[in-house]
Amino acid sequence: MDPGFEADFRQFVIDRSAALFRTAYLLTGDRHAAEDLVQSALAKTAARWRDLRDPASIEGYVRRAMYHEQVSWWRRRSRVTEVSTGLPPDQAGDGHADAADLRLVMRAALARLTPRQRTMLVLRYFEDLSETEIARLLGVRVGSVRSQIYRSLDRLKKAAPELSAVREFG
Repeated sequence: MDPGFEADFRQFVIDRSAALFRTAYLLTGDRHAAEDLVQSALAKTAARWRDLRDPASIEGYVRRAMYHEQVSWWRRRSRVTEVSTGLPPDQAGDGHADAADLRLVMRAALARLTPRQRTMLVLRYFEDLSETEIARLLGVRVGSVRSQIYRSLDRLKKAAPELSAVREFG
């Protein structure tokens, strides 16, 4: 960018950034998203700064760029298809406190399993190995893997019913 144009652009940003931020906040409803929106619109404006000769049209260009960027975001977001899982939506909670409580319950429930059952669950659900791969790795039959996983999930459900309410196992 030419030094003369750069000084003009910098002065525009200093003078109008608070007003642009207010507009962006009204468009997004979120402070951080509004900051991102203003930055994105200003970047587009900086690229076209030489073509924007009329000072009155500059702010209109920036506001239009913010609006189009936000509408594009809404459109991209609306293209995501939602699939019904048959499960109720997640319950609103206290955030970190709920997650910590859930981890403690899960740890206590896992401690009630035998080492073999814990191993099967870890290999199946955390390492994402198939039942055949687990059987080969541990030197047992596939039927043994299936029965151990079934028993361990059943035992977890009985040991911690609140885990079943949060996420259905199996």
